[in-house]
Amino acid sequence: MNIKRTRFAGVYVLEPAVFGDARGYFMESYNQRVFHELGIHTAFIQDNQSLSRETGVLRGLHYQLHPKAQTKLIRVLSGVIYDAVVDIRHGSPTFGQWEAFILSEDNRRQLLVPQGFAHGFCTLVPDTLVFYKVDEYYSPEHDRGIAWDDPALGIPWPTSNPILSEKDKHHPVLAEAEIHVE
Repeated sequence: MNIKRTRFAGVYVLEPAVFGDARGYFMESYNQRVFHELGIHTAFIQDNQSLSRETGVLRGLHYQLHPKAQTKLIRVLSGVIYDAVVDIRHGSPTFGQWEAFILSEDNRRQLLVPQGFAHGFCTLVPDTLVFYKVDEYYSPEHDRGIAWDDPALGIPWPTSNPILSEKDKHHPVLAEAEIHVE
């Protein structure tokens, strides 16, 4: 497993070792011992999966409030996503800054997003299947979001007319969002 640091402490792009031949390939997407050797000691307790049927489905920007904040390990099983993270840790020197990554079934990259970051993605092809592990259970009472099109963030999403859930249409901008992530 190769680990690549990003501009944010704790946010990593992980590239698993892939062993391929004429039949296809094999890879370990998660191995607790290897993660510990890389300095990642997150105890994942729930797996989630989403399927987006169309190009331009945007999910996010999501996070959960403390004490139910989540660390996420995201990967794409089929398709391609533009994946964005936003630092929402008050007092952080990078508060309100974002970074984006392309995750796909072909590059097999995974993105580790720690607590204290909002996360969202937009599908770049139809029938995109995203899988992610989390270290805290989903909690509707702690579930929050930030407007995907917050002008203060200026994230250059790959579409200006995304397909959104009703919930994602009504998130506040970061300056008005409830944030208590520890």
